[in-house]
Parts: sequence; C-alpha cells; structure tokens
Amino acid sequence: MTAPAWMAGERGSGSVLAVAVVGAVAAVTLLLLPILGLLTIGQSVRAAADASALAGADTAAGLVPGVPCELAQRAADLNSARLVACTVDGLVVTVTVTRDAGGFVLTSRARAGPPGPPDQPD
Repeated sequence: MTAPAWMAGERGSGSVLAVAVVGAVAAVTLLLLPILGLLTIGQSVRAAADASALAGADTAAGLVPGVPCELAQRAADLNSARLVACTVDGLVVTVTVTRDAGGFVLTSRARAGPPGPPDQPD
C-alpha cells in the first residue's frame, strides 16, 4: 500500500521527532544531575555542622574530655567539611562549617547545648 501524494514528504518525521524528544530529555537530565548532587552534598554539610556542634557541646558540658572547638573541628574533618567558626557561650556551642563542591561553597551553621528553661504560660 502506498501513501497518498500529500503524505509523501512526511515519511520518517516520526523518527526525527522521537530522536529530538530523547535528545531533549537527555540534555535536561545532564543539566539537572549536578544540581541534584549539590542537594545531597548540602545535606551532608548540614549533618557535619550538627555533629560538630554536638561534639563541642558534649565537651563543654564535661561529658567528653578536651577543648570544645578542637573536638568540633575533628567532627567536621571526619564529615569532609571545614570548621570556619566556633564559639562557646557557657555550655552552648555554635559552629559554622563549609565545603567546596563543584565550584560552589556550601555553608551551614548549627548550635547545640542543654535545653533552655521551659516557656512560662501567660
């Protein structure tokens, strides 16, 4: 069976369209992969900040021997992050950690210490 004359120029256009759609999907995927990778690295930076603050707070409270900011630094190093700031205010330790990822600097801040007094109802 032969195609009508008006469809003769359309032969193979479905294949071209399919190749174009597959190419577009591949291009979008390749563009989104690095961004999605940064999301997971950002989560690991937040986890490193939390671990560093908790390590420092445990040391400040006397649960672990040592200097709070030194243990916070070690916790950051173990989590592939760099401690850039550490402050100790009594038993509360506040840290800031960073990590370089693909030309981006991801930063996270965390604070740890004993709970404050409960809020008084009005």
